[in-house]
Amino acid sequence: MKKKNHKHGKRNLIEEIKIIVSNQNILKKEFLTTDEASEYLRLSKSCLHKMTSKEEIPFYKPGGKKIYFKRSELDQWVYNGKVKSTQDEEHELTDYLGRTNKNQRI
Repeated sequence: MKKKNHKHGKRNLIEEIKIIVSNQNILKKEFLTTDEASEYLRLSKSCLHKMTSKEEIPFYKPGGKKIYFKRSELDQWVYNGKVKSTQDEEHELTDYLGRTNKNQRI
């Protein structure tokens, strides 16, 4: 029984190492396949395909077939999706009101 658990633990470790190596390889690449982009963004491939068909995410389709994603553009897409906190909104409002009040005094 202990031998089976040891083998099972060894397989899990090997799988974890494969995942780590795969993730490191993705971080080195400039362009990602759909599989890699799905893994990178932690989105299902079907979700990613729907987003490309609706042009909601930047992608490349050279020759009109296989889809590629530029990793830096995926990062920017994530950053652009930031939802502002109420604190962010309050700071922007305070800054805006401060600027408009100064302009009105001039």
